[in-house]
Amino acid sequence: MAFLPQEIIRRKRDGKRLSGEEIAAFVAGITDGSVSEGQAAAFAMAVFLKGMTAAETVELTRAMTASGRQIVWDKLDLPGPVLDKHSTGGVGDKVSLVLAPILAACGAFVPMISGRGLGHTGGTLDKLDAIPGYDTAPDIGTFQRVVSEAGCAIIGQTADLAPADKRLYAVRDVTATVESIPLITASILSKKLAAGLQGLVMDVKTGNGAFAADMEAARDLAESIVSVATGAGLPTTALITDMNQTLGQSAGNALEVLECVALLTGGQGETRLREVTLALAAEMLLLGKLADTAPEALAKAEEALTSGRAAERFAAMVTALGGPADFLERAGEILPRAPLRRAVQAKAVGFDEIVPLGQIVTASDPLAVVHAADEAAAERAAELLQKAFEIGETEPEPSPVVHQRITAEDL
Repeated sequence: MAFLPQEIIRRKRDGKRLSGEEIAAFVAGITDGSVSEGQAAAFAMAVFLKGMTAAETVELTRAMTASGRQIVWDKLDLPGPVLDKHSTGGVGDKVSLVLAPILAACGAFVPMISGRGLGHTGGTLDKLDAIPGYDTAPDIGTFQRVVSEAGCAIIGQTADLAPADKRLYAVRDVTATVESIPLITASILSKKLAAGLQGLVMDVKTGNGAFAADMEAARDLAESIVSVATGAGLPTTALITDMNQTLGQSAGNALEVLECVALLTGGQGETRLREVTLALAAEMLLLGKLADTAPEALAKAEEALTSGRAAERFAAMVTALGGPADFLERAGEILPRAPLRRAVQAKAVGFDEIVPLGQIVTASDPLAVVHAADEAAAERAAELLQKAFEIGETEPEPSPVVHQRITAEDL
């Protein structure tokens, strides 16, 4: 039976439930180009306005997964589980760069397919591009080899993995449909299913620096992802974590990589970044049956970080994907640096030494240090940063880094 794209769009526009066959036909059209960009945009808007049931979202996820190549790890006979984490993103979210090597050091294999910036958040790939020579787009054979040897590899979505999602993703970014929960869910999970995962932990950010600004929206997204992933056969746990302030002390690609290197090599770093990274690592170890209890999982993740074993996995990944062999030792010299560095007082480019919520400041205290190409860029960045801060007379209530844990059993 032939399905016309416009009829499928009309049915969703009118709030009707689409069948698995209709969804599969539309996704096939996105993949082979018979569905125009305008029709893809109309479909995205119809879903944004009318939503999808969990069953529809499972069908959309499966169809986008099946639109391209699906990686199989069985032939490599890996001695550990294939696990991954995905974050909805936020300002300064650099967790993946530390988390993947921690998991690799604990015996997991992490084929992490990440994205670039979407909306106001920076992407993991944008950060890795700051490392000279690092290849974020290797072929699948190289990807699998690096995961097998280093234990982890962080790359971008390749053309043959969930290609329907890649095209729809681009449409969403320019049609104000990024925040659609069914589309977010299917986009994330189609790539993860195509990567051949055995377990996934979802980091759903909430707060004024996240897409899900309030807890209700974050909970809706987390529950959708856990429910749909479970329905599609991928065991998944979600943590709702705080994004009411910058994660870590830096915001800016090279600066964030440098902060991660310091955390990996020293074992210590900004409290919130360290806490959320270890919390996610513990969840992944539990999901992969590499630990039996939460305390054991947390202890294993902590040891992998503080012992330097995670740093070794990170260095192996960077080198295997074309980066400098001595990157960990010379990261401060190798990473690009802005020619101008200036403190922004409490009265871009990138920022580091960003003060956390609740810190007492005076008129002469810096809120952060801006790294800029020239004086004009530094001044613009400083003005924007000062507007982003609110300085009051009373200390705000402390907020936990991890707000809630959601599993399939909770739904």
